[in-house]
Amino acid sequence: MLVLGSAALGVWAFKDGPGAIALDFDATRLQQTMQSRYGAAGAKALSEWLAMLQAQQGKALQQQLSGINEFWNRAVVHTEDAVLWSQPDYWATPLETLGKGAGDCEDFVVGKYFSLLRLGVPLEKLRLIYVRARMGGVGSTQSIAHMVLGYYETPVAEPLVLDSMVNFLLPASQRKDLTPVFSFNAQGVYVAGAQPSSVDRITRWRDLLVRMKQEGFLP
Repeated sequence: MLVLGSAALGVWAFKDGPGAIALDFDATRLQQTMQSRYGAAGAKALSEWLAMLQAQQGKALQQQLSGINEFWNRAVVHTEDAVLWSQPDYWATPLETLGKGAGDCEDFVVGKYFSLLRLGVPLEKLRLIYVRARMGGVGSTQSIAHMVLGYYETPVAEPLVLDSMVNFLLPASQRKDLTPVFSFNAQGVYVAGAQPSSVDRITRWRDLLVRMKQEGFLP
């Protein structure tokens, strides 16, 4: 389940400053954590993720984006937090999502985001984007809260959208079913017409990073 705040509807492109980080992790510690929590099935899922990342190293960016999107969409079954975690809104770590083999839209996006950082995609080119997703086809007024990952070639470029509901990538202008609300990454929160604000305001993001570090990410 994705809970939206009261931010005004925005546009797809936002200004951002330079900077990048690379995701680092202790693979042995991750494997130990996965084995202890989720057993052989979890360890297998983790090994498949690590092998996929290794296979994607050095490939063209478009192939990496497509490969990461397809991997997570194939490896994870969509479910709701209330069913999986007995909580209304829980942001799972990549390890937890792989271990469960299930997650909601945020969990897909978190997995894709950190996978691409591991491959060396610059931080400023990636945004986790809250959207309203129209359901029921053209003309429908029904929508749901949803999250997608956006890849921005430049800070003001139209992003490519990586979506758990779609296995192929499309520019935002071709996703008429999505209405952006706001976006964020480790550098800040971005809302159209406002100055970027600190990502620390998103408590679930802070909690996610703490748990990832405990698991062996970001040593």
